Amino acid sequence: MVDAQQNVKKDRPVYRNIGLAQLVKYRLPWAGKVSILHRISGAVLFLLLPFILYLFDQSLASELSYQKFQAFTGNVLVKIICLGLIWCFLHHFCAGIRYLLLDLEIGVEKSESNRSAIIVLVIGLALTAIVGLKLFGLY
Repeated sequence: MVDAQQNVKKDRPVYRNIGLAQLVKYRLPWAGKVSILHRISGAVLFLLLPFILYLFDQSLASELSYQKFQAFTGNVLVKIICLGLIWCFLHHFCAGIRYLLLDLEIGVEKSESNRSAIIVLVIGLALTAIVGLKLFGLY
């Protein structure tokens, strides 16, 4: 009877409270990393929505405002910020598709989930690199 109780206690999952000092050393699975990045990218998109709408407004208001828009977005710092926003959007979009598939119970096994998380990261970064090359005028 005592052995059975000890086995039950050993089989239970362990939940750890992770402090900031341990966070750097903690090995999160790929699916967890994608989940955190999905939340961060969504928050960044939400918080920078006024900036995005301002840029959109300036690009459409008039010919003069479009020229100001071009001069503003010609700055390297603004291009880097835009590239970060582009990554946020592309990652959030790709991860969102992954979560929709998981909701349909497609790819819920641990190995499939890990593989799809890595695919989301690779596709998001690859698409960002392609758009970044265009943004910086390399093609």
